[in-house]
Amino acid sequence: MEIEQVIIALVIGGVAGWLAGFLFKGAGFGLVGNIIVGLLGALLGGWLFGVLDISIGGEWVGPIVTSTIGAIILLFAISLVKKK
Repeated sequence: MEIEQVIIALVIGGVAGWLAGFLFKGAGFGLVGNIIVGLLGALLGGWLFGVLDISIGGEWVGPIVTSTIGAIILLFAISLVKKK
C-alpha cells in the first residue's frame, strides 16, 4: 500500500467515524477513535455491500457513505453489547 492510499484511507476513516458518531450518538470519539471506527466501519460496510451486491458510485462519496453505514452498524452493535 502506497503512502497516498494510507492517507486517503485515514481521511475517509476519520470522516466516516465522525459522521457515524455524530449521527448515532451525537458525539465523536476524538480523532484517533473516529479513524478507528471509520476504518472498521469501512471493512464492515464493504463486506456487507459486497454480500448484498450494492454499489455506491463516486470517487470520494461512495467510500464515505459505505464506511459511515458500516460504522453506524458497528456502533449499534457495540451499544447492544455495552448495555448488557
